[in-house]
Amino acid sequence: MDASRRSYDEQAARWNGPAGHAWVDLQGVLNEMFGPIEKLLVDAVSAEHAASVLDVGCGTGSITRAVARRVGHCVGVDISGPMIEEARARAEQEGVPASFVQADAQEYAFEPAAFDAVVSRFGVMFFSDPVRAFANLRSTVKDGAGLRCVVWRGPEENPFMTTAERAAAPFLPELPARRPDQPGQFAFADPERVHRILAESGWAGIAIEPVDVVCTLPETELVTYFSRLGPLGTVLPDADERTRAEIVEVVRPAFDPFVQGAEVRYTAACWMVSARAANAKLS
Repeated sequence: MDASRRSYDEQAARWNGPAGHAWVDLQGVLNEMFGPIEKLLVDAVSAEHAASVLDVGCGTGSITRAVARRVGHCVGVDISGPMIEEARARAEQEGVPASFVQADAQEYAFEPAAFDAVVSRFGVMFFSDPVRAFANLRSTVKDGAGLRCVVWRGPEENPFMTTAERAAAPFLPELPARRPDQPGQFAFADPERVHRILAESGWAGIAIEPVDVVCTLPETELVTYFSRLGPLGTVLPDADERTRAEIVEVVRPAFDPFVQGAEVRYTAACWMVSARAANAKLS
């Protein structure tokens, strides 16, 4: 099995398993926490005056629905069956012009030149072959279409995101390691790599700008958050009850620097990635 296929299988198993279900269960907390980032993206894509938008790695569809309300139609694509099922139910319940496809956006045969813009909130860092993936996205947009993605900068600038695994590491040596330049949360931390990926896949006018966004969640949701998401969330459910309780007891105080009364507050250090689809006849 080649590395690309192995990476795909790992991502499919993760997002159709516990991680996907956790995002469904915690979507209210996550959508509120990332609300400021959603506003940035929806405002940006609205300025494109696009009539049809593709939301990549749409999850439970919060961005998809928000964009659809603003521009008229948005299609969300995600590899996760549980999240796509929830996204469809939410869109139907709210009566918004959004539709959803469960697929790997790297490989899916999108209709050529079907979209005026592509948007993504933390959904493009998991491709096994990012050049191939962005070339596929280029093929489904019109010449000159805009791309707007928010991705994480490095872990050293996002200590909140690694607090749980650092605190739990002495007790859980089997925690999966972060691998630079491999599919995962911080895969697009290096702006030069991101620029190269986009340039090689048919995008031009590339801009990668830092954005720092203050995010919050209720303190009452903190234990659930770190217990079910991230690297800790992949191994903690398999631990026995006593071990889970001991780890939570150790990890929770590590978040104290981010707790302000009834609220958890941290800065999300991200890149806003912008580009335009190069003219196919000239590229």
